[in-house]
Amino acid sequence: MKKIISILSFALLLSANDTTADALSLTQALEILKSQNLEIKAAELDIESAKAKKDTVSGMNWGKLTFTQDFARSNDAGNVFGFKLTSREANFGDFGAEEFMNNFMAGNPDYVTPPQNLNYPGYRNFFQSKVKYEVPLFTGFAISSYTNIMNEMTKLKKLDKKKVLSEKTYELRKSYYDMALLNTSIKNLRKILDNINTLEVTTQTMIDVGYAKHVDLLEVKAKKGNVERLLSQMEANKKLLYHYISFLLNKQVSLIEPPVSEVPMPNLTNEQVLKRNLDIQKATTGLEIRKSMVQSSKAAYYPTVGAFGEVATADNTFLGDASDHKAYTLGARLTWNLFNGGIDSAKIQESKIEKMKMQSQLELAKQGIALKVAKIRTEIESVDFEIASLEKELALANAIYENYEGRYKEKLVSMSDVIIKQSAQIEKILQLQIAKNKRTEKIFALEKLANGDK
Repeated sequence: MKKIISILSFALLLSANDTTADALSLTQALEILKSQNLEIKAAELDIESAKAKKDTVSGMNWGKLTFTQDFARSNDAGNVFGFKLTSREANFGDFGAEEFMNNFMAGNPDYVTPPQNLNYPGYRNFFQSKVKYEVPLFTGFAISSYTNIMNEMTKLKKLDKKKVLSEKTYELRKSYYDMALLNTSIKNLRKILDNINTLEVTTQTMIDVGYAKHVDLLEVKAKKGNVERLLSQMEANKKLLYHYISFLLNKQVSLIEPPVSEVPMPNLTNEQVLKRNLDIQKATTGLEIRKSMVQSSKAAYYPTVGAFGEVATADNTFLGDASDHKAYTLGARLTWNLFNGGIDSAKIQESKIEKMKMQSQLELAKQGIALKVAKIRTEIESVDFEIASLEKELALANAIYENYEGRYKEKLVSMSDVIIKQSAQIEKILQLQIAKNKRTEKIFALEKLANGDK
């Protein structure tokens, strides 16, 4: 018998351990959130896209190397002569030299008939292979300004990702603490339900011996139904929380390990909140982008210088006599826009105005965040006082209910009095849950302003 009891105890212990192991802790959930949440994944792709655009701009410094292969067939006089000339195969016969010399030797020195070979050539194929490299030497700091802009844009996308991560972390943590508060409220209501079940049995016994009326039992059952309804609503809220946690983690979650303690007040000064706030960091990054845009607008005042080099070969067959027909070209070009109706000046002025506007928005953001921090701190202080008061009121309501339950058994008070006191007890439980939910929400709101990933 002892062996059977030991085996059963060991099996129950293993079952309990398995249940605990299956419960998803908040730490585990936060790790899954970072890798599986779809909105965070989308934000990561935005970063990769910004990096690709940055590489595109940076690549402009290296110029471009192009290969061109032309094929043509024509009997157009200009084309055919040009093809031959490009292929280094033009000859005097193309100018009608043979016709002219034949007429000259025949005693016709004033021969002016157009050369047949030049004006009416036969069809000719043309193959040209060309490799060309072009590189910008100076662009008036335009490329460097665009590179700076794209670097800041990449930084902006990273801040966007941090903001999404902070939002989802806030929502996940709040869901876990909401679940903990729900469990506490359910536990208190189940205790009340147990008390009502005991009171129901007591009332039935008193009816049987003639010390209570049937209406007393109906009152107990009505209150029992009310508590069961509240419990049902809370269980439904738990299911909804599990659905939402599953949505955040992009995986099915059926059991979590709620926090056992209340969320602590973050030890953050106002200066730390402002320094860590992502909206302020984004506004600061936007200001840097505006500064670079002013610099890029000024590039219109400078000349641009570029160089190029190319090598080509041409023939009436593909790569025919390529070495003998090859040609080289090296060159450079300077372009300077001397006047365009004041458009460049207007664009620079516009960029400066946008920069000043962004500076104002940055200062406004700092003041707005500071105001929100002060408001949240005040609300947390208020709700802390409310929670302390409600906890005392709940303790008093519990004591009063127990007192009235005992007095009912002694026929000193009516069942209606007992039910009223029990209603006050339930009301205090619900009020305390609402207050604690409010406190958790305000603390998380403060952390979200600081964008701390905790």
